[in-house]
Amino acid sequence: MFDIDKWQEIFASISRHKLRTALTAFGVFWGIFMLMLLLGAGDGMEKGVTNMFRGMSKNAAFVWTRKTTLAYKGMQPGRRYYINEDDIRFLKKNVSEIEYICPRLNLVGEFAIYHGDKMGSFEVNGDAPDYIRVESRKFIKGRYLNELDIAEKRKVAVIGKRVAELLFEESEPIVNQYIDIKGTYFKVIGVVKSLKTGEQVGDDEQSIHIPYTTAQQMNNWGNNIGWFAFTVPPTKNVAVVTDKIHRFLAERHKVSPDDKDALGSWNTQKEFGQFQGVFTGINLFTWAVGIGTLIAGIVGVSNIMLVAVKERTREFGLRKALGATPSSIISLVIQESVLLTAVAGYIGLVVAVGLIEGVSRLMDTFNVQLEYFANPTINFQAAIVATTILIITGAIAGLIPASQAAMIKPIEALRAN
Repeated sequence: MFDIDKWQEIFASISRHKLRTALTAFGVFWGIFMLMLLLGAGDGMEKGVTNMFRGMSKNAAFVWTRKTTLAYKGMQPGRRYYINEDDIRFLKKNVSEIEYICPRLNLVGEFAIYHGDKMGSFEVNGDAPDYIRVESRKFIKGRYLNELDIAEKRKVAVIGKRVAELLFEESEPIVNQYIDIKGTYFKVIGVVKSLKTGEQVGDDEQSIHIPYTTAQQMNNWGNNIGWFAFTVPPTKNVAVVTDKIHRFLAERHKVSPDDKDALGSWNTQKEFGQFQGVFTGINLFTWAVGIGTLIAGIVGVSNIMLVAVKERTREFGLRKALGATPSSIISLVIQESVLLTAVAGYIGLVVAVGLIEGVSRLMDTFNVQLEYFANPTINFQAAIVATTILIITGAIAGLIPASQAAMIKPIEALRAN
């Protein structure tokens, strides 16, 4: 039951040494504050890096060819070979793990793109309809490329949001209007916005997408492509499928199967997994440092409670002489320790959460977008765990002083100065 007399005694004991109590409480406050602050910063960093993959399939790879480095079947090293549409059709048919495969062709460099009397320099990419499944975009207007655009080599274009802002007036219609790319007029069929953050937003929103078959025709590439992207179902391993593709392409283009440098690739599944592993390590390190700081504060509480017990030797002796049980004395000291750590820790928790939430709101209000940091938050479960740790350690901090207080003999206590 709630013993009001006991709590009055606890508050009286604390109020007698305000400065000492405040300094001790600050150690606990700082421990929980730093733990929450580190967790919030880690969460912001993790979100920032995760946002780099936002809109991008986590089970994709990008594949391109490079010069060969080994002689093979009479072919000398240093030979450059190109992937073509026949390769894409072959891979679709023979690699069952592939979900989507998308040829891509970059028109080298940025081109002066015109609309009326306005001009801007933008990157132009030849894409397939399924590329939107590899790197998603948010549609503002119109549609994306389709199979008829590819088959008929249509002169149509999907433009990024920034391209639209620079080439068109705010009140001007965009869809079904024309832009001039290298002297050829393309009808705008859609406007898209990037889902990413940081510098990558600019890259995405300042690019133009046309059918890759049209890009082949403009570059006189025949049926060659620059590179391709593919995705696999979440249950499949992208690296295994990439190795399988490498073997097929090596065989088709007379490249040594041991020539690993003849084919380049970038694996989003692997990269994303590595980042997740890094942040798992950062979270563990954060908890270790934060709990270490918290324990330092708890040790301070324990030391102060030992001093308090020493100062109250006569009081505890009198209590025992008047019939107080050891358990009641232990309960009194532990409750004082838990109260001190809980109040100080709760204040530290509230201040840290308030600071983290304030930073997050400011980033939203002023639309601050950093490449490796975004909208930090404190995980509710982490706050509960920290509070639980605080209460348990507070009880442990008071246990040793409480045990010493319970072992005080009344006769010795009465003799103490």
